[in-house]
Amino acid sequence: MKVVVTDYTFPGLAQEEAAARAAGADFAAHQCKSAGEVAAAVAGADVAVVQFAPFGAAAAAAVRPGGTVIRYGVGYDNIDVAAARANGLRVGYVPDYCADEVADHTAAAALALLRKLPALDASVRRGEWAAVKVCKPLKPFSETVFGFFGMGQIGRAVLARLRGFGFDFIAADPGLDAGQAATLGLRLVEGEALLRQADIISLHAPATAQTTGYFNATRLALMQPHAVIVNSARGQLIVEDDLAAALRAGVIGGAALDVFGAEPLGAGSPLRDAPGLLLTPHAAWYSEAAIGRLQGLVAQDIARALAGEGPRRPVPM
Repeated sequence: MKVVVTDYTFPGLAQEEAAARAAGADFAAHQCKSAGEVAAAVAGADVAVVQFAPFGAAAAAAVRPGGTVIRYGVGYDNIDVAAARANGLRVGYVPDYCADEVADHTAAAALALLRKLPALDASVRRGEWAAVKVCKPLKPFSETVFGFFGMGQIGRAVLARLRGFGFDFIAADPGLDAGQAATLGLRLVEGEALLRQADIISLHAPATAQTTGYFNATRLALMQPHAVIVNSARGQLIVEDDLAAALRAGVIGGAALDVFGAEPLGAGSPLRDAPGLLLTPHAAWYSEAAIGRLQGLVAQDIARALAGEGPRRPVPM
């Protein structure tokens, strides 16, 4: 048996290698960049572990039939899942290794925007001392409608962190019914109602055909001019040029982005100098503990695959 890691950014792979060796499998690690390099590296592998390298149709055909592909991380956009399944491969990922970190980051960004901390900081650095001028309009949290676009694992974790602040919570999620929403302590609304009613919208949806580009110029124009957006989910949910234009025109009040359509954020991106925008470099997932957790869960999946079991968290059909 053979386990191949196509690419990685960790200091070492001790947990992954130990899982392979314990099952009597060979272990090899690479730093592949191209789809061709990946296909060559995984030839004959029983388990292929991928971080950022492109795993395409050629790689799927090269892995041993019945093998397993595991993605280091929450997303799996760099894996041709259809090709993998067409070649009889199992595909797994690790969507739960950093749920607490992302929820913490999202809640912190939301609170910072709502209390206008970035704008206040900038005003003091400019030599101003004008809290009301900078903050107005500013609602108390007890009068603030906090909206969720998607209400999965991380959205619920954000909700749990923010319950004590007194927000009026609403959510738009086709997978949620009114009874479930009531149990969570929020009101279920349609997408347009979310845009019109929310003072803040936190994004927690996957990038699908229905959600990609959802926050475009037309929909942003439905939001209240003081409303803000927090996105720690997928950059593809927002049309970035439209968001930058909306911020410049005062269509919405601000945004906090940790994810982008292309990463790193391009030097010429209009987001870089858009007003009211808090930017972080896809950092919401990070803590030292999260890295070890991710590698440990992948090591578990390696052991499962070599024992003939499916991934702990299969990629959704």
